[in-house]
Amino acid sequence: MVDIEHPKKKAAGVPAVLSSFKFGFREMGPARTGKVFLKMNQDGGFDCPSCAWPDPDHKRKHAAEFCENGAKAVAWEATRKRVPREFFAEHPVEAMNEISEFDLGKLGRITEPMLLRAGATNYEPVGWDEAFQVVARHLKALVDPNDAVFYTSGRTSNEAAFLYQLFVRAYGTNNLPDCSNMCHESSGTALSRVIGSGKGAVTLEMLEEAELIVVVGQNPGTNAPRMLSHLEIAKRNGGDIVAVNPLPEPGLINFKNPQAARGWIGKGTKLADQYLQIRIGGDQALFLAIGHLLLAAEATHPGTVLDKSFIDSHTSGFDLYAKHNTEVDWPAVEQATGLRRAEIEELTQRFIKSKATVICWAMGLTQHREAVATISEIVNVLLLQGNIGKPGAGPCPVRGHSNVQGDRSMGIWEKMPETFLDKLDSEFSFTSPREHGIDAAETVKRLRDGAVRVFVGMGGNFASATPDTEVVHRGLRECDLTVHVSTKLNRSHTITGREALILPTLGRTDHDHTPAGPQSVTVEDSQGAVHLSTGNLIPPGPEMKSEIGIICGLARAVVPDVGQIPWADFADDYSLIRQRIGRVADGYEDFEDRLRANEGGFLLAHAARDKREFKTSDARAQFTANDLTWLPTEPGRLLLQTMRSHDQFNTTIYGLEDRYRGINGTREVVFVNPDDLAELGLKDGTYVDIVSEFRGVERRASHFRLVSYPTARGCVAAYYPETNVLMSADDVAKGSNTPVAKGLTVRLEPVAS
Repeated sequence: MVDIEHPKKKAAGVPAVLSSFKFGFREMGPARTGKVFLKMNQDGGFDCPSCAWPDPDHKRKHAAEFCENGAKAVAWEATRKRVPREFFAEHPVEAMNEISEFDLGKLGRITEPMLLRAGATNYEPVGWDEAFQVVARHLKALVDPNDAVFYTSGRTSNEAAFLYQLFVRAYGTNNLPDCSNMCHESSGTALSRVIGSGKGAVTLEMLEEAELIVVVGQNPGTNAPRMLSHLEIAKRNGGDIVAVNPLPEPGLINFKNPQAARGWIGKGTKLADQYLQIRIGGDQALFLAIGHLLLAAEATHPGTVLDKSFIDSHTSGFDLYAKHNTEVDWPAVEQATGLRRAEIEELTQRFIKSKATVICWAMGLTQHREAVATISEIVNVLLLQGNIGKPGAGPCPVRGHSNVQGDRSMGIWEKMPETFLDKLDSEFSFTSPREHGIDAAETVKRLRDGAVRVFVGMGGNFASATPDTEVVHRGLRECDLTVHVSTKLNRSHTITGREALILPTLGRTDHDHTPAGPQSVTVEDSQGAVHLSTGNLIPPGPEMKSEIGIICGLARAVVPDVGQIPWADFADDYSLIRQRIGRVADGYEDFEDRLRANEGGFLLAHAARDKREFKTSDARAQFTANDLTWLPTEPGRLLLQTMRSHDQFNTTIYGLEDRYRGINGTREVVFVNPDDLAELGLKDGTYVDIVSEFRGVERRASHFRLVSYPTARGCVAAYYPETNVLMSADDVAKGSNTPVAKGLTVRLEPVAS
């Protein structure tokens, strides 16, 4: 039953606690729920498999160090439900494809390898040895290794990611697209150029002591709820918080901390001192204007606004930037942002007042065409006041998936630098390929052209996560073989090549025991802290293998004689993998020894954060001059942002509720400002097709219910992956090649209800 309510004005609190335990009890039962929740994000326990938000040190950890979405992610993985072989016998793949993504996930854990043979209609059980030989047969038959693609999800552990890229490079290709290509690639691209590292330069402690925190293009109440606890600490320490987002997100308005009594019985904490409902695509104009105002304030009051000592000692390009920003087209800025000049001036005064500023962002910035320029403009503003490499200050990209940052550190990238490849070759006595591989957007184009023969997915749900949904599905079906290493069923298992394999793997919550004894893996969070993760549940089936075991099995079947790589030893003893990582991956030197010495993990070095050293082309932090770019629309056209619901993590759907936005029982909705509805002659509750327009090509998402909602004028929002069909693989961010999921030009066509 569809039920639309008014959006909430507070986040978390008792409803979040009740929702967490209700979901846990339903999937795991009371005893299992207690066992799992008490080990989640704790020293000696397992790392949450959802977001990459860091944990506080062990002295400050709460007994319930998790959020509602984390609880749902763990319950979803640790469910008692199983998908028996009888299900596959009774359901042809064609019938499986008719099951919704939500209902596929509800079926439970996969417990044995399943093979769809060429010409067959149903998956059937298969032994691990035969499964590995199927993959070997297809890969060895390829004339060019670049006809295969090896995708990686962000939840893969450091050890698995390192072995996966080693296997792929030993096979002979750099085709290693990953989920980072579709989310924070723009952050890494921009930050690497201007400060010398693609990682954020802020720790939890630095965030908590900031005098000003600006949260841009991010909804932490849904996507990283534990962040709200640390924003609350910053607030109680006297810091100001400003939210910049087209949608009014309750988590940034009022937070009821479920870990404190005041979150249960009090009024909660008002977080945002200022909320700017910016027009989609206007963020670059906003920060360009702030930079202009800071420069003007310094000219009026010399020596009081800018950190000239920092600028002179640690940066380059300031004079060009300052000249470029001498004049700003304010009417264009106001059109681009949808904000009044007075609102931008108020925010600028907060910058002037603050001696330590953090700017946080997520995919609301990174999935735009001008994402790299926008993030560079954010860094410009930070550099003006020396807000990097000092307490309480710096750029803070909030990455979404649990170990997506660690995957990149381990070599999951289609264009790893020569220094990494040289060390990899030296360590394992082989020659890895040097030709750059393809990323996620290029993979979609190769699939469109029928040029991918084998597709291997190490976790994730590529068939749903990518743009141009119909094109991706058609291309996957034209593959000779598709392989997915997974815990549960998703859409990618029903969109198959001529042959297909599902290889079931242990999850974060599962106990991993090899002939060498109990094993743990590691993850790197979004602020560069590395720590162990150890599952404590009996695996869901006796045939289960870890991701590491699966990768080593594949490697022994496909590349047994390449280099000197002890695959069998790695499968048994993960500490041996960490020793090799320590000799190859930057920042992970003496990896195993540091873990043994620091039970709670350790923080990776960051030259810009720790020493104000910048590993850029001129060894300085670089100002950049960017022309004002925004997204004008014609009459009758709106700008669409795709987004998650509160009952979702990436493409995983936990339920059909978006509690904070008042949506129950459906996901096919589109949020529209009431004034835009009136102007378009549309009514709340009626149905439309959403039609995107890009380079003369139209794409359609059918039968979405209109929801009147206080979003920014000219902007609409709808959930992904349902609206990924509206995205084009040719529409990408400049410089990072991230598919554009924010700022799609659309029109709304009424249809019969």
